[in-house]
Amino acid sequence: MPDRPIDSPRAHLRALAIEAMRAHGLDPDFPPDVIAQAASMALAPTRTEEPLRDLRHLLWCSIDNDDSRDLDQLSVGETLPGGAVRLQVAIADVDAAVPRDSPVDRHAAVNTTSVYTPAMTFPMLPERLSTDLTSLTEDSDRLAIVVECTASADGSLAGSDVYGAIVRNRAKLAYNSIDAWLTGRGSLPAAAAAVPGMDEQLRLQDTVAQLLGRRRHEQGALEFETTDVQPLFDGDMLSELRPETSNRAKALIEDLMIAANGVVARFLDSRGFPSIRRVVRAPARWDRIVALAAKTGERLPAAPDSVALSRYLTGRKAADPAGFSDLSHTIIRLLGPGEYVVDLPGGDPPGHFGLAVKDYTHSTAPNRRYPDLLTQRLVKAALAGHPVPYNVQDLQRWATHCTQQEDVASKVERQVRKSAAAMVVSSRTGERFDAIVTGASSAGTFVRVSVPPIEGKLVRGERGLDVGDRLSVQLVHVDVDKGFIDFAA
Repeated sequence: MPDRPIDSPRAHLRALAIEAMRAHGLDPDFPPDVIAQAASMALAPTRTEEPLRDLRHLLWCSIDNDDSRDLDQLSVGETLPGGAVRLQVAIADVDAAVPRDSPVDRHAAVNTTSVYTPAMTFPMLPERLSTDLTSLTEDSDRLAIVVECTASADGSLAGSDVYGAIVRNRAKLAYNSIDAWLTGRGSLPAAAAAVPGMDEQLRLQDTVAQLLGRRRHEQGALEFETTDVQPLFDGDMLSELRPETSNRAKALIEDLMIAANGVVARFLDSRGFPSIRRVVRAPARWDRIVALAAKTGERLPAAPDSVALSRYLTGRKAADPAGFSDLSHTIIRLLGPGEYVVDLPGGDPPGHFGLAVKDYTHSTAPNRRYPDLLTQRLVKAALAGHPVPYNVQDLQRWATHCTQQEDVASKVERQVRKSAAAMVVSSRTGERFDAIVTGASSAGTFVRVSVPPIEGKLVRGERGLDVGDRLSVQLVHVDVDKGFIDFAA
């Protein structure tokens, strides 16, 4: 850390985040030519080369975090005869404002993702773009790529299409308030209530999303209950770590985006275009998952089987709801990380084990993820009748680079979150906590405590422990600057 006074926890964490970004080869700052390009844009783009449909009359809405302004997608549904529903997901046309090899594009290609740390977000694109000109902001006309599919009454997808459009966000909504309304714990948010018919629209999207999710789970999609830790500030002072669990509104958007990403993958394949797929391979540590299931009297097959694992998780959630979050975190660690791979037309991609889908790309967040922007350029070229804009070797290089940079960004985010957690528990050295082992490798043995929600390294008493084991630990040391939280058994 630089030898200068830190005047607040927020400033301290911000400095740590910038240092961590640079140490891992990420760029926390926008160069002058990027700033100049963003400043030169007075208005959002209104022209593009692919044909456009005018869909501004539809009841589009966005649902995101309360403070999100980089709105990547909108959604809308329409009931069809026979009980089917036409779903449309509009994805912000970022490429229209960020030409390939422009300064903004070159910088975005360095980090390849927005990086979210407790005290500061490092956006992939300048905020002039991501929160305004390339964001699907409320009551603004915007260019978009629309992904359309028809969901049958049983949750299966019948037909699909992809096309360019002009859209208009009619209501900017947030996960927590929509979740409260959907579950009967709150009223319809004012932004939705102000739009006639938006309540019915949201109910329709929620119903279809649940059907889509239920069908995927029947096919082996894994349902987890994870807890994201949100550091809370009172001004510039860090006050507490608050767990944030998944909710119905988040599930709604997740299910619609999974469907849209599958449509985009198949669309590119049907046009003879290669694609960058997001895959999670069959878990290398399946034997450990089998052993954990055996401890609860359940028998999983010797070979990886997502349907069997899905049933096991459903059963454990019903049998032990209090412990399901810990089990979820454990299984997620054992599944291993996702990666980007190139799929050629007619190829056989490994698919996404956790989502139980064969065709899956990342396309729905081009303001926040570079692979989505690459995919968007492939889609737009296909729609405009242009040749494939990237050769296979380029795509393979991008897939490898984006995987590496995403892993690096995740390390930065975890490191700064641990620094925030160290700040919160720095006065609790010597106390004991109930914990679960979340990682065991040559890098060390790591444990997670539920209350308060913190994770750290087991520096003593780790011999013989493996992922999923439970134990009592003592907090023995914290180092805020390094993000170290050390426990002893």
